[in-house]
Amino acid sequence: RSLFCKHTHTHTQKHTLMSQSIGKALRAAAHVRSSKLPEELIKFSTAHLSSAPSGGMHSLPDLPYDYDALEPVISAETMTLHHSKHHNTYVVNLNAALEKLDAAVSAGDISGIIALKGALNFNGGGHVNHTLFWENLVSKDNAADAAINEKDGGALGVAIVDSFGSIDNMKAELLPATIAVQGSGWGWLGYNPKTGKIETKTCPNQDPLAATTGLVPLMGIDVWEHAYYVDYRNVRPNYVNAIWDIINWKVVEERLVQAQK
Repeated sequence: RSLFCKHTHTHTQKHTLMSQSIGKALRAAAHVRSSKLPEELIKFSTAHLSSAPSGGMHSLPDLPYDYDALEPVISAETMTLHHSKHHNTYVVNLNAALEKLDAAVSAGDISGIIALKGALNFNGGGHVNHTLFWENLVSKDNAADAAINEKDGGALGVAIVDSFGSIDNMKAELLPATIAVQGSGWGWLGYNPKTGKIETKTCPNQDPLAATTGLVPLMGIDVWEHAYYVDYRNVRPNYVNAIWDIINWKVVEERLVQAQK
């Protein structure tokens, strides 16, 4: 099992304090609504502060598989670095930014809130995106059980045929677009609640799909270099084509069914 699943007494105390702090910040935001803070900043602050879990702080999620379970597509070394270092950094920085936001809202500090937007969006997006990403993947030993079939009558197969004509057409649209992302970013399959269709999208950096496009994320491919450089060096196409073989389509279908409700 992955790391970071135990909390010390100190962490528990910190979580409790953070939870109490967030509650105070939200109450403070309500009190200054008519006097100090613009409505836009109230909504921004409330959304971020209220997104914190009941413990008060976001935490690194455990993985549903071991670090070496995705080999040879993704090595244990890459998974260790990606999950325990990179994702964990987003979580740590997100919690730090939320604590600063709490103080800024309580003080009615407009400049302070505005200054935190970048850190909150980047680290919040990094945490959300990676949490979805880990759930997207399955070991090669279990990949056959999590495969997709456009003819099995399942919700995902039906939606893909309706949206793209076939799985091959979807793949031919998504993978080249993901490979072509400039710099760092993500390739996504997302559900459009307005049209009822599945769409492909790319997002730069850690921009979250839902917040930037309105699409419900179904499956994402991380094309930041830290996701593949150890195993594929700078040959992104090899990584993107290889990761297709370990997508957990059962999870993708579950997300689709939930999005369609």
